[in-house]
Amino acid sequence: MHQITLLSVLILKTNQKLPNQMKRSITLILLVLLAFTISTAQTVIKKQYHATRVTTAPVINGILDDEAWKQGDWVDDFTQYEPYNGKHTTQKTEFKILFDDDNIYAAFKAYDTAPDSIVNRLTRRDNVDGDLVGVIFDSFHDLRTGFLFGISSSGVKYDQMFTGDGQNQDGSWDPNWWAKTSINSEGWIAEMKIPFSQVRFDKNSSGTWGLEVARIYYRKNETDFWEHVPKDAPGLVHLFGELTGMDNIKPRKIFDVTPYAVAKAETFKKEPGNPFLAKGQKYGLNAGVDAKIGITNNMTMDLTVNPDFGQVEADPSVVNLSAYETYFSEKRPFFIEGNNITNFNMGIGNGNNGNDNLFYSRRIGRRPEGNLDLKDGWHADIPTYTNILGAAKLTGKTSKGLSVGFIEGMTAEEKAEIDTVSGKVPPTPNSRIFQTVEPFTNYFLGRIQKDFKEGNTLLGGIFTGTNRNLDDNLAKTMHKSAYTGGFDFTQYFKNKAWMFNLNAAFSQVNGSKEAIALTQQSSAHYYQRPDKDYVNFNPDRTSLLGSGGRMQIQKLNGHLNLMGCVIWKTPGFEINDLGYMQQADNVLSVLWAGYNQWEPKGIYQRFNLNGDFYLVNNFGGNITGKGIEFNPSMTFKNYWSAWMYGNLNGSAFSTDMLRGGPIMKMPGSMTANAGFSTDYRKKLNFSVSFNSNAGFEKSYKNFYIGSDITYKPNNSLVVTLSPGISKSFTDLQYVTELNYNGADRYIFASIDRTTINASIRINFNLTPDLTLQYWGQPYIASGKYYNHKYILDPLSKEYTDRFHVYTDAQKTFDTDHYNIDENTDGTTDYTIGNNDFNYQFFLSNLVIRWEYNPGSTVFLVWSQTRNNYNDSGRMDFANNMGDLFNRENDIPHNVFLVKFSYRFGIK
Repeated sequence: MHQITLLSVLILKTNQKLPNQMKRSITLILLVLLAFTISTAQTVIKKQYHATRVTTAPVINGILDDEAWKQGDWVDDFTQYEPYNGKHTTQKTEFKILFDDDNIYAAFKAYDTAPDSIVNRLTRRDNVDGDLVGVIFDSFHDLRTGFLFGISSSGVKYDQMFTGDGQNQDGSWDPNWWAKTSINSEGWIAEMKIPFSQVRFDKNSSGTWGLEVARIYYRKNETDFWEHVPKDAPGLVHLFGELTGMDNIKPRKIFDVTPYAVAKAETFKKEPGNPFLAKGQKYGLNAGVDAKIGITNNMTMDLTVNPDFGQVEADPSVVNLSAYETYFSEKRPFFIEGNNITNFNMGIGNGNNGNDNLFYSRRIGRRPEGNLDLKDGWHADIPTYTNILGAAKLTGKTSKGLSVGFIEGMTAEEKAEIDTVSGKVPPTPNSRIFQTVEPFTNYFLGRIQKDFKEGNTLLGGIFTGTNRNLDDNLAKTMHKSAYTGGFDFTQYFKNKAWMFNLNAAFSQVNGSKEAIALTQQSSAHYYQRPDKDYVNFNPDRTSLLGSGGRMQIQKLNGHLNLMGCVIWKTPGFEINDLGYMQQADNVLSVLWAGYNQWEPKGIYQRFNLNGDFYLVNNFGGNITGKGIEFNPSMTFKNYWSAWMYGNLNGSAFSTDMLRGGPIMKMPGSMTANAGFSTDYRKKLNFSVSFNSNAGFEKSYKNFYIGSDITYKPNNSLVVTLSPGISKSFTDLQYVTELNYNGADRYIFASIDRTTINASIRINFNLTPDLTLQYWGQPYIASGKYYNHKYILDPLSKEYTDRFHVYTDAQKTFDTDHYNIDENTDGTTDYTIGNNDFNYQFFLSNLVIRWEYNPGSTVFLVWSQTRNNYNDSGRMDFANNMGDLFNRENDIPHNVFLVKFSYRFGIK
């Protein structure tokens, strides 16, 4: 579902020898950087609003009938931001700002000539869908940081923190404040009380803050600002007006302590003979505490002891046949809030390249990764996640422009309990043993960044550390310690029309010979490749060093935007202990251009055209990828949208196709995607997308069609259905590697895959603070392997000469495997397992959330997991769904949870 948020309308335009290609790319960027001169900044006259101090606080009821509101000035000088940037507003809007020693108060009169047409939908916090007003304070007055407090006409809060002059938005920031609204014959009214403890400012501030006030007039899809912001502006916060009169106020240090208690019950399928599953149920109680403490006027410490995230939605199902780890986004509130300062991105754009980061918070509390040594007849109770003993986070920004972010977390040693005697309940003496599957671990991150010259120059650094207490078994597979560090430099030119950025980092991992050997041979490095002559696989190493970086220059303003970028990661760069990276040993060079037209004309409301050329090579000089991309999109006058995407990849060398084997030449490919969406403001709206890609030489093909259908029958209920189906063929799917007559055999097969999934999401809101949310996802994936083959000559000129397909005389099927008689002498030379699959999953979460007081909540949660499997390799949707929900065959795993928290603190 497309949600209307202020974010959606505040859009911003977006030690080893280096290979020759990287040198050329860096030189090109530096030449572009030197090609223009720095101009003198123009003086801009900003609007000012003078806040009024009051002695008697208004009662927040959405009526504005207090004596306090008779003081101060109402201001109504607003300008359209969208759709007609710079034009007069359709409806009149007024605001007033008051303050006292403890709070700042804001009132809004959103006039409407048709008040019965005000879109007054109830939604969850931060998912506003309707008319909206908001105020943004740059309380630091650093021209880079803003605190947004928004409220919909139905009373739903929308709050957000802007950093980096608005280029970064933190929607997880949920301060404690109060607001009420009401609708009358002239429009609607909003009233806010915001404690000074919820915004950060210096006690020696000048009494002037940055200020922006906004309104969304929903049915016209119009956004109005008090201080005009041009659509081509390269930034946001530095363009704010000013709030004056904030004299003699003292910062309030926040001090909130929120203890919680959880009661939990689980039911699951009984498994006779397994003592851990024999009863089919278990119960538990848990408790912990969260705290938010102001260390100084502008530094806040977040603490959590024994946190519980049982109310967080489960990750979607996925069947991953690649050699790389699936990336899952963070959903836990403690780690989301304030992640702008802890972020140190090493990638670009969306997808795999965009996820590379020195900090991937999902590492903290991960699923235990130790392997068990189980004998026949043994049963094990294995933890599904690692308990976080406690974590602390310090974030803030000083009046001198120094931003800091520190995280310290400790996770528990996790042990699997193993029953060795046929599952007797209760256990007999000495029948239970324990094996450690995850060690006690300490995680640390320190991040600083300093603003200079009114935010035109930024200089920062980062350091991360992971230290584990390993036993002899885990020491063979895990790093004892891992460290990364880096610095970043950003310089804006020509009133922030141009930007140059450099991020550089190093990494070091330490451990046993066995653990470092595994790292060298992992899919991120493949040091063992026989043709990788520029690095050496060393089984005696006990550490590994590497470095990486990103350098880019961008033109940010106007209709035409430009970017040149180089990203490099040396073969030894390894950040996956606390960060995320799929592949090292590459250099990515990109030249990108985009044209944006936001002035409505003819049939369109806006459109944009984007295109780029990219080249990827490794540190051995092999070109591993090259291509061009093109992406046009348009929003029409009726607010329907359409988009397309095209990609053409040339042939290239794959360093990972044989998963540690020699490099292999692969055919090029082409991709064509398209889609459209209807007006998201309507009660019924939908979108449809089509994705198709195919490899040359008939090496693969894939087709996907998906849709999002949203229905809003009334102001309290939203139902979204998102079905999708994909079908694919791959001629070379990796199966296994084995040895035959002293030579490596890389076994592949053709595979036909079909995936059908759908998610349903229901949001029902009784009040702005009492909500019900349901999410469910059936997911069925099948794969059929056939035409097994082995690699002959991975660099052969002809594609079909690079492998040999087993003949019927060479391959015969036997129950659950294939017997291979490669030399056809009548004797089996080796076997290949039957990897055909049909996976069936169903995940669901039902969450009732009541915020009975700001910061104090009650959660009622029901989570259910169903799964089933067969090796048919065929998609039979009706029967697969029947098997998934057949109680006789599969009893689901249910989790019922009640979580209660209460905030003690300064209001």
